[in-house]
Amino acid sequence: RYFFAFLSKYQNQDTCFNPKIARVLTTKLTLTMNDKVIEGAKTYAQKKGKSLSHLVENYLKSIAANDVPVASLSQKVTKLMGVIQLPDGYDYKKELASSILKKHGK
Repeated sequence: RYFFAFLSKYQNQDTCFNPKIARVLTTKLTLTMNDKVIEGAKTYAQKKGKSLSHLVENYLKSIAANDVPVASLSQKVTKLMGVIQLPDGYDYKKELASSILKKHGK
């Protein structure tokens, strides 16, 4: 059910939708980047058991989905963009849960 709900979201975009046979049309893309970046990305993809194409596609989907026009943000929020650098691996959900637990004592 979730799979078909996901596909129906994209049925008007480059997708052939048939409830019995569903497939997404793909297009080949050539990217140019530093050799070390490519090798590191390939190693990462292999460790995760994913293809490099899959990782790049998901990354591009995530930035496109989170692309909120700056004009729609309040002036206060816009001024705060980029003022803090969080450490690698920072888990905001863990910090939020810890803060709520402290506040409510549960």
